Parts: sequence; structure tokens; C-alpha cells
Amino acid sequence: MSDPEGGCACGAIRYRLRSAPMFVHCCHCTECQCQTGSAFAVNAIIETERIEVLRGDIVETRVPTASGRGVHLIQCGECRTGLWTHYAGAGRGIAFLRAGTLDDPSACPPDVHIYTRSKLPWVRLPDDVPLKSGYYSIESLWPEASLVRRKAAKAKARRG
Repeated sequence: MSDPEGGCACGAIRYRLRSAPMFVHCCHCTECQCQTGSAFAVNAIIETERIEVLRGDIVETRVPTASGRGVHLIQCGECRTGLWTHYAGAGRGIAFLRAGTLDDPSACPPDVHIYTRSKLPWVRLPDDVPLKSGYYSIESLWPEASLVRRKAAKAKARRG
């Protein structure tokens, strides 16, 4: 994957990823279903600093969650397409980019399907991708290079 680009529904926002994501998960939790209006969310997890906004104005909306911690949704200021999210547990240094906003979403296939316990019954999952009924152990599934990137991003966000 070489510097993939994406954007919002109206075209006001264009962005570029300056590297491949660290990991991609497909979340079937009921909150992702509600927030996306779909059966799941495909999140390409990447360092926030590696998302380069090429044009347009983004806005941030706090979205409540069952945990009470909420998430910060980054959206297009014009059409309000959700582009990426910051989760409290991951911090601001890590973005959960909505892979469907990429020009070629097929470039980010899921490495794991999570919260499959709330998967809609008509969704069929592949046999060759790990399935988790809830969340997953990052340390057991992520490649070593991605773990190093994640650690560096979290440390930088704490300092900055």
C-alpha cells in the first residue's frame, strides 16, 4: 500500500495516509452499527500524525458510548461524513480510520473480526480471518512492527 488517499462523501475533504495502517479490525459491536448506520465498521488503525489532510476543514464531535468515556469522531465540516475516531483507551495519537472513506477500501481488509457476538445474523464471515466474540489481545494479534509503532505513538501523544 503506497500512500492511499480518501475523502468524505461530498468531496470537500481529501486525505492521504503516509503509511500502511498498523492493523485493521472489523467491529460488529452494536455501537459501531449505530454510529455507522451499517452492520459493522472497518477500522484501519494508524498513527494520527500519519493522516495528512490535503484539503477541507474537519470538525470533531464527541459521541457517547456505553462505557461513558465516549469517542471523538472526526468529520467533514460540510457533509459530516465520519472519517476517523479517537477512542479514550487509545488516545489522540492513534486514529481508527473508517476504511470505507478510502478511495480503495479493499486495500485494507480486516486482520480480525471483533464483537462477533453482536454480529447481524445475515453477515457471513471469512474462514481465514480470526474471529473474536469481544475485543482482542493486541499483543497476541498485532505484528511486532505495529506494536512498536503503537507504543511510540502513545508515548508521543502523552508528551505532546
